Amino acid sequence: MNHAIRNIEIINEEQHQGVHPKKFLVWLFIVSIVMLFAALTSAYIVKQSDGNWLQFELPDIFWITSLIIVISSVTMQLAVVAARKDNIAQVRLFLIATTVLGLVFLAGQYKSWEDLVGQDVFFVGNPSGSFLYVLTGLHAVHIISGIIFLLLVIWAAFNLKIHSKRMLQIGMCATYWHFLGALWLYLFFFLKIYH
Repeated sequence: MNHAIRNIEIINEEQHQGVHPKKFLVWLFIVSIVMLFAALTSAYIVKQSDGNWLQFELPDIFWITSLIIVISSVTMQLAVVAARKDNIAQVRLFLIATTVLGLVFLAGQYKSWEDLVGQDVFFVGNPSGSFLYVLTGLHAVHIISGIIFLLLVIWAAFNLKIHSKRMLQIGMCATYWHFLGALWLYLFFFLKIYH
């Protein structure tokens, strides 16, 4: 009976025409995040032109966290490739590696906030500091949501629910994770240019 239900789920996933509703929701969520950060970075530019903008150095660790997020995107893609080849051991390994790199990224972001406090840049006070904490903090919240998504996919991989015939969940997770990486790179270079 369970085997028959599993086969029906696989058939439903494969035969779905157009954009799968769950994929559509992921893309809708991504679009809403893009709109949020577009609004925030636009407000940053407008507020900066008002003057009274505190000058300080961006934490050097941003370079390291940027490299970490790029590497995590590579490991995420390797997990997808392994799933297409039904190499479940590699799927698990690369998903766990991506999760660990995501946690290391968060630790790096926390360290960057410590560096900012060391420069007397606080959340409350000058708008330049406030914007930096808001932009990096909101991105960190989305990274946490990505890690939760990764944990769900890891659980599915350990229960043999991720393989070449069931790519929807890992595909959605990869799309979201790659987006978060691209979003961080955008924020980092935005801050380097407009800082």
